[in-house]
Amino acid sequence: MDIKTAVTLFDALSQETRLSVFRLLVEAGPSGLAAGKLSEQLKIPHNTLSFHLSHLTRTGMVKVRKEGRSMIYSTHFDTMRNLIGFLVQDCCRSDLVSLREDKDSGCQVIELAGCCGLPDNT
Repeated sequence: MDIKTAVTLFDALSQETRLSVFRLLVEAGPSGLAAGKLSEQLKIPHNTLSFHLSHLTRTGMVKVRKEGRSMIYSTHFDTMRNLIGFLVQDCCRSDLVSLREDKDSGCQVIELAGCCGLPDNT
């Protein structure tokens, strides 16, 4: 991923409503949620939600499919993984972050280590 793409994706997520929508869609997983359900759960008017979903869809953070009369939105997990990878790609040469593949799932795992002698707030 190049820096211009990363900036576009961060810009899409840097608005409170869009970030809330995105987080809810991540929680929903690959099956996603209908627009009406998103509107209901986040207490966002349909027209406002539609504007934000369109923005997220244009950037590639969210994808949409039609099921009957419903529009189902879901996280584009490949885009999310690429963005996270962009954030940590240079850190992986240090003791701060390591990437490894989980043998059971085949998924990439990001492990963050404490750094700079700062206390871990977990």
